[in-house]
Amino acid sequence: MRIGVFCSGGDAPGMNACVRAVVRTATAVGHQVVGIRRGYQGLIEEDFYWDDPSARAMSLRSVSGILQRGGTILYSSRSEEFRTDAGQQQAADVLRRHGIDAVIPIGGDGTFRGARALARLWGGHIVACPGTIDNDLSGTDFTIGFHTAVKTAVDAVDKLRDTAESHERLFLVEVMGRASGYIALYTALAAGAEVACLPETPTDVPDILAQIQMLKNRGKKSILVIVAEGDDCGGAGPLKNRLEAAGCPFSMRVVTLGHVQRGGTPVPEDRLLATRLGELAARSVIAGETLVMAGEVHGSLTLTPLEEAGRHKPVPREYVELLETMAN
Repeated sequence: MRIGVFCSGGDAPGMNACVRAVVRTATAVGHQVVGIRRGYQGLIEEDFYWDDPSARAMSLRSVSGILQRGGTILYSSRSEEFRTDAGQQQAADVLRRHGIDAVIPIGGDGTFRGARALARLWGGHIVACPGTIDNDLSGTDFTIGFHTAVKTAVDAVDKLRDTAESHERLFLVEVMGRASGYIALYTALAAGAEVACLPETPTDVPDILAQIQMLKNRGKKSILVIVAEGDDCGGAGPLKNRLEAAGCPFSMRVVTLGHVQRGGTPVPEDRLLATRLGELAARSVIAGETLVMAGEVHGSLTLTPLEEAGRHKPVPREYVELLETMAN
């Protein structure tokens, strides 16, 4: 069997570990793995990665030393061309022309939608891996890259706490999460922030202001507010403007962490998860599974239909309540 593997959408720490696991698992039992650069766009353009020209496949050597590296050696992209019927047909034709029997896409919900579209035009097997820092996919407790993104954000917030206390300020720290508040919520809890603004919950400016005033009255000298980029105020900048207009008692600054959350050496949790899921995806696709996502739920490996896996996973209510208890 010839198995294609690619990364699509935003990069996530641990994608390399997942690619490594796919290549080593499949190669160990006599199958070939073809690396596809730049996701669906690279597939359309026949941009392949292999270091064994005679076999037109990746070798064990091609994934040596990448476990600890952030980003992805296969690169990643979003493809407008693949969104079209013509682009999807071309991708299917490329897979047939190169004798690729199965693909393992690593990415998020957009990647999974693309995989389902590809399946309508191509009869090969598809087993996906959840590679996104947002942790917004059902069928797995955590996605590859989430733990590293949270650590990056927490490290930054810990440093900002020092400055906030030195200048008696309120910092609004914007983290990634257009539709999911997982990074914001976990960062707020781990860094001891006072407020988290999430896409899943209404951002009530008068309520936030009342909480800030109550904390100031109790002697609090600094405040940290973690804001997901997709909260209903539109992010940290607009929220700051609304708090100022409402009479916030603190001097405020905005810090946007941005794409720094996607980079860096993956933490051990992401390396282990990526290795387990890459190995499961390779074994599953060889066994004939298709249109499923490899995941881990309560410590057990699972396969979830792609359509279900792409559904939004809400943040745990008990964590929201825990933050309220810790902050107040």
